[in-house]
Amino acid sequence: MKTLQFRQAIAEAMSEEMRRDETIYLMGEEVAEYNGAYKASKGMLDEFGAKRVIDTPISEAGFSGVGVGSTMTGNRPIIEYMTFNFALVGIDQIINNAAKIRQMSGGQFPCPIVFRGPTGSAGQLGATHSQAFESWFANCPGLKVIVPSNPYDAKGLLKSAIRDDDPVIFMESEQMYGDKGEVPEGEYTLPIGVAAVKRIGKDVTLVSFGKILKEAIIAAEELAKEGIDVEVIDLRTIRPLDYDTIFESVKKTNRLVILEESWPFGNISTEISYQVQNQIFDYLDAPIEKINTADTPAPYSPVLLKEWLPNHQDVIKAIKRVMYH
Repeated sequence: MKTLQFRQAIAEAMSEEMRRDETIYLMGEEVAEYNGAYKASKGMLDEFGAKRVIDTPISEAGFSGVGVGSTMTGNRPIIEYMTFNFALVGIDQIINNAAKIRQMSGGQFPCPIVFRGPTGSAGQLGATHSQAFESWFANCPGLKVIVPSNPYDAKGLLKSAIRDDDPVIFMESEQMYGDKGEVPEGEYTLPIGVAAVKRIGKDVTLVSFGKILKEAIIAAEELAKEGIDVEVIDLRTIRPLDYDTIFESVKKTNRLVILEESWPFGNISTEISYQVQNQIFDYLDAPIEKINTADTPAPYSPVLLKEWLPNHQDVIKAIKRVMYH
């Protein structure tokens, strides 16, 4: 094993796949000459050249559309957004073209494309740069949505996403790019649609994903000191979602808390809550708790931002509620 930063794991995944398959290319703002806005494509221009690592104008609708169109001529593009907030400018290309072209063409045109970049809050970036888009894209059939929480998962899942014949939304975080973790020396991929049990426990199931999973882990470790044994599940993939891993855990613990960095209305935790109560209601010994951001646009003030975002203390309180402590 070797230790890599999250950004290095992303770069390795893309580079390894581009060496394997000449139809793969990377396109986006500042991905080439600047080595990526977050240095997640460092060195790739030198290795692959300007025809495969392509700097674009500030036109997400334009280069998203070019990417989708190029899949129909046999290419497998990786489209990088500086942030998924900017993807709103190109969302018509993602939803109405990438996600639907296989069905609309009667299966004649697969769309092997990866749209990747940061999602969620990254500190003092204000209301228009701090939105979580996982549930937005997961709502659209035809898209797969991946949100890794660490370098190991990021590399393995990104390689699988690039090889997939359907469009994949691959979501990262500005605040994770410097995170370090162990990554295998050799070739590996991870299956899309399989959650990971990060901590085995017997008292309550805690489900989360992405960078806020760190708060779930902190909460579980703190509660262990009080004798509460928390099982932590990292979803990793949002669509398809691994319901079976959640169900099996809840059947054991009989309690469920979901931590998600998103607005509370119509999100991933809402979907999980419905499926659990619909499929395994009789196993529940307490109401399901979901923890989300405040139901407002993200504030800029660091004092307000701290109140807006959920943290491990919120998780601890929710777990104690379902434990009736």
